[in-house]
Amino acid sequence: MVLQINNDHQRFRKIVKGRIREDLRKFLTREELLGREGKKYISIPVRGIDLPHFRYGDNNDAGVGKGEGKPGDTVGEGGDQGPGGEQEGRHILEVEVSLEELAEILGEELELPRIQPRGKHRITAEKDRYTGIRQSGPESLRHFKRTFRRALRRQIMSGLYNPDSPRIIFERQDKIYRSWKTVLSPQSNAVIIYMMDVSGSMGDEQKELVRLEAFWIDAWLRKNYQGIESRYIVHDVRAGEVDRETFFRIREDGGTRISSAFRLARELIDKNYSPLDWNIYLFHFSDGDNSSESDSRECCTLLKENLLENLNMFGYCQVASAYGSGNFINVVHDQLSDAEAVITSRVNTKDDIYDSIKTFFSPGR
Repeated sequence: MVLQINNDHQRFRKIVKGRIREDLRKFLTREELLGREGKKYISIPVRGIDLPHFRYGDNNDAGVGKGEGKPGDTVGEGGDQGPGGEQEGRHILEVEVSLEELAEILGEELELPRIQPRGKHRITAEKDRYTGIRQSGPESLRHFKRTFRRALRRQIMSGLYNPDSPRIIFERQDKIYRSWKTVLSPQSNAVIIYMMDVSGSMGDEQKELVRLEAFWIDAWLRKNYQGIESRYIVHDVRAGEVDRETFFRIREDGGTRISSAFRLARELIDKNYSPLDWNIYLFHFSDGDNSSESDSRECCTLLKENLLENLNMFGYCQVASAYGSGNFINVVHDQLSDAEAVITSRVNTKDDIYDSIKTFFSPGR
């Protein structure tokens, strides 16, 4: 019975994943998912899945199978269309899916390759691994199934077991405990540094696009790394580091000097993240408007001379704005066309997020 329930549950999960995969573009643009990003599971509304249920009726219903029909009769309809009914409609089923499952579906649907961490696994973490059993230990580690079997066997062999009144009493000799040892587990750590233009030309619509894109970038990278850190930089003509909440909510005005963010990113990396130990991802979001073309060229120089050699990837995502010039992406293409670690994408609407993520991670960096 338990095995059958498990099989049914697995089939149901496959159906759910199939529905999510079919509507993946739509799910990528659901901003309400972001409010639960700190939790392990996310509630996903899925259409077209009905929970099994009994349907009761009487034997007096007319329809197909009752009496003789005539050629040309309509099958399955009861005549003219009547007024709106009072029955329950089809509801949307909400299912709980973990962020890891969503990232897995995202990677499968976009055919994203597994990311291969740079360098060697230089960072190790201590981890307790259960390797066997022993006769003593704390009650929190007691192996219940083994203890139960030992107690049951002892009572049967001694004639104390009564099948009409089954009662298992544990004695000290019955108890078995899990044993463990501490092992060193290699892991690859990664840091994502998000940079965003918050000048006057970046409005709420542009920031919403950034927020959605950054959420799914974060989900995919966390699927590929055991340890990950995120840092956030905002800039107009000056740059500053902020927390996650401020990054997505801040609203400022003024001009734009993109190079200020690149310099701050360089300082963070030099101070905290050795490329020998860290996989480093740098993402910049902007509408492409900059104070001058010379500052745009300076950004490219900073990338060439100070940043790219230490990065797994520099991703530049340009969002559409009615106020920005949109020229920065052209300068990047002109100055860094031969840099393999530089990947750019354009996001004009929410529908472009799907293709943008595929553009960033198709190389499997």
